Amino acid sequence: MKNNTNTNNMPEAGILYDLAELFKIFGDESRLKILFVLGEGELCVEEISDKLNMSQSAVSHQLRILKTSRLIKGRRDGKRIYYSLADDHVHSIIAQGREHVEEE
Repeated sequence: MKNNTNTNNMPEAGILYDLAELFKIFGDESRLKILFVLGEGELCVEEISDKLNMSQSAVSHQLRILKTSRLIKGRRDGKRIYYSLADDHVHSIIAQGREHVEEE
């Protein structure tokens, strides 16, 4: 059988690598939980920790990874940093992924 894949739309290698790295970030259940709660609104580490019953150090570790991947952003208010989803793309990726796995 002949492969009819149109390679004209194939992104360059660097883009494919970055895309693969992005999907790896979504491959961790703890990070997904954090993204889901941040989809509801802006929260600080303590609030995320309480909502997810995770230690603050575990939450902070995952937040660093999510921030480095540009999936979340932080806003300082005094001594606290409040985190939120970086943009609507993050919400869309999660929503479409959820819709896909919930299909019958």
